[in-house]
Amino acid sequence: MAFYREMPVEDMGEPLMAGDLRKSTCPECGGQDLIRDYEAGELVCQSCGFVVSTELLDHGPEWRAFDIEQRQRRARAGAPLTLTMHDRGLSTTIDWSTRDGQGQALKPETLRKMDRLRKWHRRSKVNGASERNLSYALSEMTNVGAKLNLPGNVLETASMVYRKAIRKNIVKGRSIRAVVSASIYMATRKCKVVRTLDDVAKAANLERKELSRTYRFMLRSLKTEVPRSNPHSHLSVFISQLGLSGATELMAKEIIDQASSTGLTSGRGPVGIAAASVYVAGQITGESRTQGEIARSMNVTEVTIRNRYKELVKKLSIEIKM
Repeated sequence: MAFYREMPVEDMGEPLMAGDLRKSTCPECGGQDLIRDYEAGELVCQSCGFVVSTELLDHGPEWRAFDIEQRQRRARAGAPLTLTMHDRGLSTTIDWSTRDGQGQALKPETLRKMDRLRKWHRRSKVNGASERNLSYALSEMTNVGAKLNLPGNVLETASMVYRKAIRKNIVKGRSIRAVVSASIYMATRKCKVVRTLDDVAKAANLERKELSRTYRFMLRSLKTEVPRSNPHSHLSVFISQLGLSGATELMAKEIIDQASSTGLTSGRGPVGIAAASVYVAGQITGESRTQGEIARSMNVTEVTIRNRYKELVKKLSIEIKM
């Protein structure tokens, strides 16, 4: 039985992740805390020191880099694939630089030639009506996502949803902007990024009714599961906009939890419940805001806040000191 030589744990490499190798457990002690040693080419059990395998291969690059710039220069791979581009980022691009590889300025004739090449290269990447539709839709999606300040994972998810809509042939006869906006809203719900229908409609310059109708149609057609909106997800944004303290936010969360346990939130809009909870919590903690201020911040009506407020105070037996 061959034992592993003594060496610090931090020099042995990184622990083995599940599914990386066929031998994921130690045959000697049955432990799963296995460590790679790329220098020795061995797979070692950290518990008993047994050498599980002596045929460990290093799949990393054969070159070394001592800074980020050197690593990027020596890397042979291109940009990662992305669904936010109609060609998934696989096509090449012609640079807009006006200088050659030696840093000298290009002649006007060469610049005109490069402009023609760039134009025909751009046209050649889009073949057919579906490709043009997808290219325009994804560029529109990028613009709307920038206005909403959405992270990359939301845009990737929205692009995947739109591609599914094209395969299901449900885009035909409908506004591209409406389907794009509905895909973005569906992606925000899936990724649990707080954006309301009004936010998406405003960023896309659409009517809320049209966006809501398209979103419901896509839900039925794609048969996809979207998590329900939670009043908790709206609290942090609205508390920050109203300039309230953490104590008020904690109080509002407790009110929402109590309302959920009593079934008071079922059948009611999450934004209205969150707005009324913030209004009640502000009165309890002494950081009261008017119903008008909360309504403008949360984009709900004062009537909604008053109705939800009366229900919370009555059902939860909350005493408000005037």
